[in-house]
Amino acid sequence: MITRMTDGITWLAGPRSIAFGGYSVTLARGLGAEALAARIAAAARWSERTVEPVGELTGDGLVEALEEEFGDAWDGIGLRLGASGGWTFAVAYGGWFGEFENDPVISAGGAEVFSVEYEEENGKPVPPTFHYHRDGRTVCSFNLHLDDSWGSGTVAGDPEVACEIERLLSAEGLPDEGRADREVHRAALGVLERHFGLSLPRALVLEAPLPTVLLTGRSAAL
Repeated sequence: MITRMTDGITWLAGPRSIAFGGYSVTLARGLGAEALAARIAAAARWSERTVEPVGELTGDGLVEALEEEFGDAWDGIGLRLGASGGWTFAVAYGGWFGEFENDPVISAGGAEVFSVEYEEENGKPVPPTFHYHRDGRTVCSFNLHLDDSWGSGTVAGDPEVACEIERLLSAEGLPDEGRADREVHRAALGVLERHFGLSLPRALVLEAPLPTVLLTGRSAAL
C-alpha cells in the first residue's frame, strides 16, 4: 500500500474533484483496505456484491476497466484503495449513486469509518453528505449544504459530538443562506478536516495507480 503526505479533504469541494458525477470517499481507522472494501460491498442495497481485485489502476484506468467489464462504466462499480497518514481510504467510481446503505455496521469491532459523498450531477439536487460511524454506531451525520433541500439541514448524532460540530460550523459563519453552496460545502469539509483530522492525498488519488477492485454481483432476489 502506498503511503505519502496527506492533503486534507477540502479539495473534494472543487468541481469534478475526482471524476465526473461527483465523489464517494470512505476513510477508516482500525480496518485494512481489503476489510474496508469487503464491508462497503456488503452494504450494497440493490444487489449482492463480490470484491474482485484487478491490480493497480489510476482513476482513468478503472473507468476503462468498468467499461470493458460492463459495457458502460455507469453500469459497474469499482473502488481504488490506499493508506496514508494513518487512514485507510476507498474511492468509488462508476454507478455508485444510491447503491449503498448508510449502515453503521461498517464500523463494527471498534473501527471508525467516515464517509463523504456528493452526487454532483444529480439534478434534484442531492447535497453532499457526511457520516461518521464508530464501533457499530452512527456518531455524527449531516448535509454539507446545511439546508433542508434534502432532509434536515441540522447535525444529527451523539449530542456531545453533534453540538461541537455545530459550534465549529457556527464559528465559520454557517449556516449562511447567502453563501454559494460550493463555498458552504468547502467550509463544512474544512471543519470536519480539522476536527477529526481527516485527510485524503490528492495527488495519490488523481495521479497514481492504486490497488483496485470491482464490485461485481447479481441482483438480489425479491
